[in-house]
Amino acid sequence: MKYMVVIEQGPTSWGAYVPDLPGCVAAGKTRVEVMTLIHEAIEFHLEGLEQDGQPIPEPHSSSELVEVTTGY
Repeated sequence: MKYMVVIEQGPTSWGAYVPDLPGCVAAGKTRVEVMTLIHEAIEFHLEGLEQDGQPIPEPHSSSELVEVTTGY
């Protein structure tokens, strides 16, 4: 399965979360680190759901880049 991950750069770190898996988040010092950590977090999250007898959510989120002009 492929889940969409939202990645955000903060003033001193990077964050990531998975809209289809509420509570599945990660933070790291670099983009590479946060991607490694969110991958591990997704696996851990899905493992926990499975162990608890919960259904595994199907990925349904998607994203698009929207280009706009500025100068307002």
